[in-house]
Amino acid sequence: MSRPISVDRLKNRIDKNEKDIKDIKEKIEKKKKRPEIKNGKYNYDLRKAIRTPNFKNKTVLTDTTAEYVLTYLQGKKASEETIFYWQQAMNFYEATQLLDIFSAPLTTYYCFLNATKSLLDYKGVHFDFKHGVSGSRKKGRAVLQNEIVKFHPSGVLAGLGEYYQQKPQKTESYNLKDLLYNLPYIHRAYTMVYSNQPELFIPIYNPRFVYDPCRNKKNGWFEAELEEEYSDNKSLKQLKGYSMDRYYINKNNYVIRRNKQFDWECSRNKPEEKSIKSFEKYYYKIRKNVDYIYSPNELWYLKRNDLNNSSIIDKNTLIITMGAMHRLSELARYYPLILKSHLEKEQGWLLREFINKSIVQFIDAIASEITGDDFRQTGFRN
Repeated sequence: MSRPISVDRLKNRIDKNEKDIKDIKEKIEKKKKRPEIKNGKYNYDLRKAIRTPNFKNKTVLTDTTAEYVLTYLQGKKASEETIFYWQQAMNFYEATQLLDIFSAPLTTYYCFLNATKSLLDYKGVHFDFKHGVSGSRKKGRAVLQNEIVKFHPSGVLAGLGEYYQQKPQKTESYNLKDLLYNLPYIHRAYTMVYSNQPELFIPIYNPRFVYDPCRNKKNGWFEAELEEEYSDNKSLKQLKGYSMDRYYINKNNYVIRRNKQFDWECSRNKPEEKSIKSFEKYYYKIRKNVDYIYSPNELWYLKRNDLNNSSIIDKNTLIITMGAMHRLSELARYYPLILKSHLEKEQGWLLREFINKSIVQFIDAIASEITGDDFRQTGFRN
């Protein structure tokens, strides 16, 4: 007959078990991250360029991106037209810094137009010299939803759409308010002015393309971490096609993974050609749905895909930015008092944010597409 366990001994056993459980949990939490996919010595990272990322190069730290691109184009023996368009874009960029908010949209738009021409000419994308975008006004008050922007199937903007595989097949119409709603770099300002609309962009960090070395399945996928504020079931439901990765503890910050995968057969970091092709297709699909904000830090965002409303525009950020700025440039040229009225109303702060911030965002993105490189301001750790 066994002796009964005393209360003290039972308490000691419980305390020991709890300590063992805590130790196990700590070990689990310290579990290594999944390995990133590689080609030789370099990782396949999420890069700013969508179509032609250069995975081999490190981030370029510079305060003179324009000069870097010019040197790059000259070194690549780009055409005289490509270089001229880029220089023109930079002339308009510098002119914009000298203008007030009422005149800046005009030179900003022409900066965008020439930078886009430089990209398209360098990449061999055909375009005609029409702008490919036009605007009009609905009758009524000076509100952003009455400013109409039309994307046409031919012209420079259509060429940019072709580059991103988003060329309009017929004329498409949007209002200026909706265009601004779909821009990540002014989204916080937008939701403060129009607080009745849901946020579109969910911040992520540590975006990576990974694989599972412990399984025989030869696949890779995209993963990222959610900030603690967004690490809940509500955010997961807003990102269709993503799920929580149960490999991680997911205590404070969720690690999410894209459910769709790509083929990845790789021996000693030397992937097979078919795996590289599979990854390239996968990368484009992922990258076109991930946005970033140019800043001293890496700021990546996933755009929600659970909403069905007409305010959501499935277009690249550059296309939306260029279309919106074209309308403001028309107002600056032909209807300056209407532009003044917009800027003096509640939405004026949002427009000022757009006019002031868009030029840096646009040039950074175009520069990345031309060179394949990522750019960041100097004075910050890479």
